[in-house]
Amino acid sequence: MHTGKVIIAGAGPGDPGLLTLKTAQYLQQADVILVDRLVSEDILTLHTRTDAECIYVGKQCRKGLSVPQSAINELMVGYAQLGKLVVRLKGGDVSVFSNVLDELEALVDNHIPYEVVPGITAALGAAAYAGIPLTARGYTTAVRLLTAYTKDVVSDDYWRDLAQTRDTLVFYMSSETLEDVVANLVRHGIAPARKLAVVEQATTPLQQVTMLDLYDTRQPWKDKSWKSPSLLIVGEVTSLHERYGWVPNGNSNDHYFPPIAGAAGLVVQPSKVA
Repeated sequence: MHTGKVIIAGAGPGDPGLLTLKTAQYLQQADVILVDRLVSEDILTLHTRTDAECIYVGKQCRKGLSVPQSAINELMVGYAQLGKLVVRLKGGDVSVFSNVLDELEALVDNHIPYEVVPGITAALGAAAYAGIPLTARGYTTAVRLLTAYTKDVVSDDYWRDLAQTRDTLVFYMSSETLEDVVANLVRHGIAPARKLAVVEQATTPLQQVTMLDLYDTRQPWKDKSWKSPSLLIVGEVTSLHERYGWVPNGNSNDHYFPPIAGAAGLVVQPSKVA
């Protein structure tokens, strides 16, 4: 039996229209699709074969129901060894805050042919749909993509640097630690002109942009639960949202990407697939 191939591809940040043509072409050819949680159902409906096997391997930050990365690696390798064309479909882009290195190592160690297809990362999708040019001339000359998903992942020295820079900051997977992000930036004297935008469920019909003043003593962000996925954008460029935001807020409590249910822990064994 010949060895198949694995395509590691980005599905974009939510809007199915942001899927790349190359990823769509591979989905139409795929025998097996290993799908992240943050992938629109419309993408699978529009671009996969009716006989393709779709396996949900969702992850949810800090939630115990996520499918282990080791199981995902086994699925990729196992199906490819059965001669299948496998698309490992990730939300956003494949290289930004994902476990792509673990997956590449598994494929290389097992001599599995592969290809990497980039997608639109959440920061770019959220900024575009919120009307916030990340490197707007006259406001900033750089953008940093970061995460503060736990309170200890960013050092105190780096918080000081983040507070003093004029770079636009985009925090992934950090809505649950928003209070800590704000406290650290304020503690190190971030300029009051640098506001914070929380973009929930970016590029979807349920997108919600909330503007926050870091020095607001009412602390409206305290104990607030934000819809997943949410990105934090910090910088002077966030002030442009009021003038250039072109997508109205969804104003809904619904989830575009449903939270992981208990059944998500079920993993198919490729060795049992004919």
